[in-house]
Amino acid sequence: MKMPQLLVILLTILLHAATAFPSDRRQQEKHASWDDVNVVAHGLLQLGQGLKEHVDKSKAQMRDVNAKLKAFNATLAELERKQREQNEGLVARGKEEEEKERLAVEQSEEVKAKVEEMKKQGEDISSRMDRLEEEVQETLREPKLESNNSEHTGASFIQRLLAAQNRRIDHLVEKIQQQQDKLEKQSLHLQALQNKFTHKRVKSHRRRDEETVLRGEAEQGTHTTGLAKDCHDLFTQGQRASGIYTIQPQGSQPFNVLCEMTSDGGWAVVQKRLDGSQNFNHLWESYKRGFGNLNGEFWLGLENIHSLSKQGEYVLQVEVTDSAGQQQASRYAFQLDGEEKMFSLHLQPESEGQENIMTTGATGLPFSTADRDNDLTKDLNCAELLSGGWWFSSCGDSNLNGRYPRRPNMLRQHQSRRRGMFWTSSKGPNTSVKTTVLKIAPKH
Repeated sequence: MKMPQLLVILLTILLHAATAFPSDRRQQEKHASWDDVNVVAHGLLQLGQGLKEHVDKSKAQMRDVNAKLKAFNATLAELERKQREQNEGLVARGKEEEEKERLAVEQSEEVKAKVEEMKKQGEDISSRMDRLEEEVQETLREPKLESNNSEHTGASFIQRLLAAQNRRIDHLVEKIQQQQDKLEKQSLHLQALQNKFTHKRVKSHRRRDEETVLRGEAEQGTHTTGLAKDCHDLFTQGQRASGIYTIQPQGSQPFNVLCEMTSDGGWAVVQKRLDGSQNFNHLWESYKRGFGNLNGEFWLGLENIHSLSKQGEYVLQVEVTDSAGQQQASRYAFQLDGEEKMFSLHLQPESEGQENIMTTGATGLPFSTADRDNDLTKDLNCAELLSGGWWFSSCGDSNLNGRYPRRPNMLRQHQSRRRGMFWTSSKGPNTSVKTTVLKIAPKH
């Protein structure tokens, strides 16, 4: 029940009570009935209950309002906290930006100072050069009628300038040469370490293969694998396509070889160079085992070449092409000794009129590398001087395992020629070799 209705009911009861009682109190006390008293009491009771209900509802509404106010206050506090954090972040960012701007300004100032310093140095150098040019020009403009002594003084001054410049150039060339020598020594050292590691790994694989072969020999015998002994053997078996095959010379382990099939027979390619993709500046162990890619540039390996040549009489054919596209080919009766004789090479030209790209003499030539100096020159290591491994007699006959020809700069042009691939013809050293192929086949 609402408060206005309660007030109306209360006023109605009071008016009813006033009209019911006489003005005289005594008469009221006499004539008042218990019913009227009950009605008034009942009305007051209802009024009290209404008031109580209204108070309870007001309390509940106040509690709800208080809860909402607390939630609103909490939300407001959270918003204020976030606002403070944003303000602090903005202040921190502003400080960072200010710091970055300050550092950028400082760096720009430093750069400007360095630029100014460089400008001053450049101006100083320019002024010095101008003074030097003036002195030279004054010396050159001296009249011819002066005494011989003054002419001699001007000429000696120019000579001193030229001598000083030459000394500086020589000093720079010497420094460059020293750096180049250091780099080459480090390269050789790294190759030696790599060869040692590879040699250990090859030894372990070879030991395992030898054990396998020994077990196979105990069961099947020496030549039951069905592999050809060389490329010409493959040719006699009907192979006519050039490519990579696996062969097994007599008394040797199987290995892969590039076979070049011609109308006359099969040739085993032992060396091939065509684009400079393979580095040939290796040491003894690498030349002994072989290196490179049979699909590109490679060296078959001295052990493999020896295992082929010891099977009988073989022929070596050497083919070279120069930068102009001119081709030369030479053919020799060929024999290669084993490692106990330092893989000495014996060549005998098949025809007297051919151009001898390689020569060995009657006694043959041992193979030589930078770490095995077996050449015939006493005071020099030809392999270290010329790069690569080869059968050197002296350091100027031939070297088809030297560096592949590049375009050297002016300071190293002469040195690069000496270290590149070359062979000596009847017209002199040929240093423009671009491709080489060395291949062997049985003599018959």
